[in-house]
Parts: sequence; structure tokens; C-alpha cells
Amino acid sequence: MSLTVQAINVALAVVALWLLKKVTEKKPLGRQIPGPKGWPIIGNLLDVPTELEYQVFSRWQKKYGDLIQMTILGQPTIIINSPQLAVNMLNKKSAIYSSRPHLTMACDLVGWRDILVLLKYTDKFKACRRMLHTVIGTRTSVEKFRDTLEEESALMVRRLLNEPRNFVGPVRKAVGVIILRITHGYRPTTEDDSLVRVADEATDQLNVLLSPGLFAVDFLPFLRYIPEWFPGGGFHKIAREWRHTLFDMTDKSYEFVLEQMAKGTAVPNMVTNLLDGRKVSPEEEDEIKWAASSLYSGGADTPVSAMSSFLLAMTAYPEVQRKCQAELDAVVGNDRLPTFADRDQLPYIATMLKEVIRWGPTTPLGAPHCIEQDDVHDGYLIPKGSIIMANIWHFMHDPEVYKDPMVFNPDRLVAQPGKPAEPDPFTFAFGYGRR
Repeated sequence: MSLTVQAINVALAVVALWLLKKVTEKKPLGRQIPGPKGWPIIGNLLDVPTELEYQVFSRWQKKYGDLIQMTILGQPTIIINSPQLAVNMLNKKSAIYSSRPHLTMACDLVGWRDILVLLKYTDKFKACRRMLHTVIGTRTSVEKFRDTLEEESALMVRRLLNEPRNFVGPVRKAVGVIILRITHGYRPTTEDDSLVRVADEATDQLNVLLSPGLFAVDFLPFLRYIPEWFPGGGFHKIAREWRHTLFDMTDKSYEFVLEQMAKGTAVPNMVTNLLDGRKVSPEEEDEIKWAASSLYSGGADTPVSAMSSFLLAMTAYPEVQRKCQAELDAVVGNDRLPTFADRDQLPYIATMLKEVIRWGPTTPLGAPHCIEQDDVHDGYLIPKGSIIMANIWHFMHDPEVYKDPMVFNPDRLVAQPGKPAEPDPFTFAFGYGRR
């Protein structure tokens, strides 16, 4: 069969599936959520923003309202532009809104299916969350890592002084090393450590895989069966290469722990604590491996994003930087670095860090949710299987809530005589629903 004939067959199959869906779908239980009109078959594929999508969705709010629906190749995606709606839907109805969308490229072709951010709300998800809770679930458990945080922060500051034009590199390295020390007891011996580099690459790849609308196979899963040489089959090559990176991240770091335990030189860490010197089943071993990788993939990027926003704010708003420096000089002096013991005496810096999170949120659209059954909310139909995203960036840049929201101003978060404080960004910043 010629290449042209095969391409025509695939196109006909797409049209047939779309027509079948239109014929067999049930009459809606509620009104359709407003949004861009779209086209037959492809829906809103051409409307999907390629960058700063959260700002585009924020602008759409003025036209379409607090709930916006896009449908991409038959997959409904709903954007929430109201924090109260996010609470009412994702928190109060968490029993049906807590699942995660199944991304064929990420889960089936690359192999990220068991990472926490992509797990369905199943026993495996609960086991993973339970393991993570033992490490970072309480204030007491987190306080055990203070020495690690202070040591690596000091090294990061030194690297920043040596590489002032490459601020992202030292920050990423510090965050990566901190997490690997916590999860696997791994401490690099060279500046360009291969495991840290691979973990960073895998995390970057995961972020691409989670971006909406990038891979057609996520909306048309049957495309996974077309060969790599077929037009549009290039995603197979990407998946194969990224699968190797993921293996290097998850398995090699785990094997390092096993080797150290066998030698009797393992430093206590998340994996050693979960193994606890006992023989575990292959299933439990797999859960431990993915729980540790979940902590890296979920925690490596957000601190880097926050630090980037912080450095940008300090550069763009030198008057805020001067206030922070004055508070540090008064409390810490100039002969040592600040420690956790100083934190309660640095209220302005604490407020400034909250404003960093508001001004440049680390997860502007939060983590994607997936609804497990049809729902009607405020008269609108939320179809089963819809991807739901809360536009956290909009919540924290709404001019009705924050005055001059694009301006970096920590003072907005402190009550003044006759002027109440604006809402605490931490109310919105860390997402909604069961996580």
C-alpha cells in the first residue's frame, strides 16, 4: 500500500471517529461552557496558545467568563478563572475531580505513568503519597533537612558569585543536589555530575509532555500505532530517546542506593528508610522507586522558577532589595549567612517571598485534573473525561483583587491603617483538590 493511500486511510479514520462521536453522544445535561468556537474535527486546535497560555486564558475571561471550554480533537479542556469556582469544583467535589488525564505520549510511550502527578486516584497513588508523607509530610520531617538546605544554599551563593551571568545553572544544581541527597543520599563529587544532569533533562522533558496540545497522540491515542517513518510519526523517535533519559533518572539513582547499602556506606535517605533493610516485593520496590522520582520531578522545577522570579524582582525593584538588605544587616550582620534560626526575625523578607510567588507563580495553571463522570456545575455541563485547569496566574493578577497586579509590591500584603492587606497568595499558589 502506498504512503499516500495510508495517509488517506488515517485521515478517513479520524473523520469517521469524529462522526461516530457526534452521532452517539448523549444530549447534554446542562449548558455548554462558553469558549472559542473552533472548527469541525480539530475543534480549538488552532486556538491553543503556544506560550504564556495562562495570560491568554486570563484575557479570555473578559470575553467568555470564569469558565472557559476548549475542545481539541474531541478532548474537552476547561479553564477555571475564579478561585471560588476552583474551591467549589476541585475541593468540594474532589471525589470526582481528583483524577489525572491520561497522556498517551507521557504515560504509554515515554513511561512516566507511575509518577505522582500523572497517577489516577488509585491504591498506587495512595501508596506513593503515603511514602512521600513520611519524608515531607510534616514540619518535623522537613526540619531534618535543614543542614542539607543550608549547606547547599551556601554552595549555591558561592557559585552565583563566580557565575553572575549564569544564575539559573547554580540554582538548578543546588535544588537538584538537595533533592537527590534527600531521596537517594547522593552527593555529587564533580560540578558537572551526570546523574544531576540526567535528572534535570528528564524533568525538562516531563514539563514538555505536560504542556497541552503539543502531541496529537494525546488526543488521538490510536496514532501510537502508526510507524515512525509514517508522516506525523516522528513522536516515536522523541519517545524512544526520552524513555532512555527517564530510565537513567529512575533506575540508576535507585541502583546507587542499593550499591551503597550493600557496601554498608549508605547515608540515611528516603529510599533507605522505605526499604528499612527488609526484602520487599517487586511491586513495592517499583512504588519506592517512583515515589523518590516523583519528589524530584515535582520539586526540582518550582524552586528554580521561584528563584528566577526573585532575582528578576530584585533587579527590577531595587528599592525592595534595599529594604531586604537592611533587614538582613540588622538581624544577621555581615559576617555570616542567614539560617533557619533567623527566619522568625525576618518578617519583611517573608512577606517579600510571598509577593514573589504572587508576582511570578511557579505553576501558573496548577496540575491538570480530570473529571471521572459528567457533572453539572452552575448550570454548565462538565463532560466526563474533561481536563480541568485552574488559572492560578489569573487569581493572583486579577485587578479586582490586587491593585496594580503587574507591579511587585510586598507592602500590599501587610495591613496598613485604614487599608486591609490584600489576599495572602499562599491561599491560591499551591493548587486545588486532593494532592
